[in-house]
Amino acid sequence: MHSEAWQPTHFFTVDVEEYFQVRALRSVVLRDEWLSRPSRVAKSIDDLLACLDRNNVHGTFFLLGWIARHHPEVARNISNAGHEIASHGFWHEQVTALERGEFLDDVRSSKLELEDVTGSPVLGYRAPSFSIIPGWEWAFDVLIEAGYRYDSSLFPIHRRGYGYPSAPSAPHVIQRPCGDLAEFPLATTKILGFPVPAAGGGYLRQFPLAVIRRAFREASERGESATFYIHPWEIDPGQPRLAVSRLNRIRHYRGLDGALERIERLLEEFSFGTIASYLPSLERHPAEGLAMGAAS
Repeated sequence: MHSEAWQPTHFFTVDVEEYFQVRALRSVVLRDEWLSRPSRVAKSIDDLLACLDRNNVHGTFFLLGWIARHHPEVARNISNAGHEIASHGFWHEQVTALERGEFLDDVRSSKLELEDVTGSPVLGYRAPSFSIIPGWEWAFDVLIEAGYRYDSSLFPIHRRGYGYPSAPSAPHVIQRPCGDLAEFPLATTKILGFPVPAAGGGYLRQFPLAVIRRAFREASERGESATFYIHPWEIDPGQPRLAVSRLNRIRHYRGLDGALERIERLLEEFSFGTIASYLPSLERHPAEGLAMGAAS
């Protein structure tokens, strides 16, 4: 049961992709092989939907356009259960690997595919691997051009591969010369004074649950909404084990057995909802807009 005391609603989000589309496995699974690999996403999504239903929670699901095209029933099941549909790009390509025109094509095609399959408007985007980083602020302009109203790609941490250390921890509005874009950063906490990623995903599986709970408890105490994320494959211990490096085996396979139970515990302790439900309030009252970089 949730606490009787008032607390802000946090955001429960899911990055919907297959186990073989993960960056850590890219060295052994080419894009041309995706359709020949056994799909496991539908079962994991069903398990997550059941978990959310048990706890009376609605979440935001960032789907690949590829998933919507090849497994439209997955996208429809999520939408029909009352959850928000958002975009994770079409091909799971990092923003840092794309030219501006390629990124525009990717986010437009994903948005159109998801809207066509579900009949629901797509307002939000999350970059694969949180790959909007300092120097790639032009991505915000592209998202505005493509008709998105919010982004949830910024991780306010220092980390090799991703991270936007100067981003505020609370939801905010990014001001660009071409318009505004709401931003919903991923949850962090501090250990020994240093920001630590604590939003879920691999951190939920690798860190003590107390670290994740601490991030959401601290956000609640500040009166801020924080963002949690998980992938369907992270609750699927039966997925095929692929031959990757020892480090990537640890990153991808460690903690799969207990992840769903940990999610249940967080859902019982904190209040969660969709990003779309909070978006109008943030757009009407953008507490502190953040001017990020120059248009390019």
